[in-house]
This record gives sequence, C-alpha cells and structure tokens, in this order.
Amino acid sequence: MSYQDFLPANWIRNQNPAVNPFFALRKEVDSLFDDFGDGIFTGANKVLVRSNVSETDKEFTITAELPGLTEEDVDVSVTGDRIVIKGEKKTEKEEKGDEEGRTYHRIERTSGSFERMMTLPFTIDPDKVEAVVKDGVLKVTIAKPPEAVTKTKKINVGYDK
Repeated sequence: MSYQDFLPANWIRNQNPAVNPFFALRKEVDSLFDDFGDGIFTGANKVLVRSNVSETDKEFTITAELPGLTEEDVDVSVTGDRIVIKGEKKTEKEEKGDEEGRTYHRIERTSGSFERMMTLPFTIDPDKVEAVVKDGVLKVTIAKPPEAVTKTKKINVGYDK
C-alpha cells in the first residue's frame, strides 16, 4: 500500500507547485525514494560500489562493478592489512549546438566519488597485488603471505543415533 492510497484521488492530479509549495516538497521526497531503490547513488555525490570478495588457498580476489570507468578513473592503494579502492565517476554531458537550452526532466545516470576500504586478516604485500579493469569490472588479486596459507583438512561428520 502506497501513501498515495490515503490521499483523495484528485488531490495529487490537481496540485500546482506555484499554488501549493508543499507539492514541490512532496515531489522532491518522491524523487529521493525513487533514487534510494537503485542501490547506486547514496547521496552527497557518493556512489556505492558493489563488490564481491572471494578466497582460495593462495589469494583473495575482490571484484567491483564500475560501469563506464577506465583504469585512469580508479585508484587502488594498500596500507598494512587494508586495501582501499577509490575513484570518481564523472558526469557525462553531450553538448551539441542545436540542443542548447535543453531541459532535463529526469537524470538517472549518476556521478560522484566512491571509496571502499577492506581489512584483510594479514599484512598485504603491495608487490603481490594486481588490479585490472575490464568491461566495467575491477578485479583486484591479493596474494596471501606464506604464513596465511593454511592447509585445509576434511573432517568426516558422523551421525549420532
């Protein structure tokens, strides 16, 4: 059930921002809720970076969705046991002489900066970190130090009668 279900049917259609200043406020709040659901723009020009972290016996791999970004737009740095991925998605503007005076009614492509910090359970050797951007996905591979590489032993699970 939407909050609009509680309002008279013609109230929403007949509102004019010039006559009712609360209508403009309501439109702004609606817009915020619309943007909230997409999981990309987090406000204050911050972009949410969706990422996955996986592990093998020898390495950690971080993959992050960065559509439209190139290696020049991304910075990866390491300090101790922390890795930081940051960058900026710039606003795309297409300017043509015939289209001056264009009024946008909705802009869904977001721009802004992002920063993602992750702490790993060991000190990271910066010389054993590789980062590559391909098809809008950043892949960072972090080799585990020898002391962090553990042998996995399969434990048999019995049934208690």
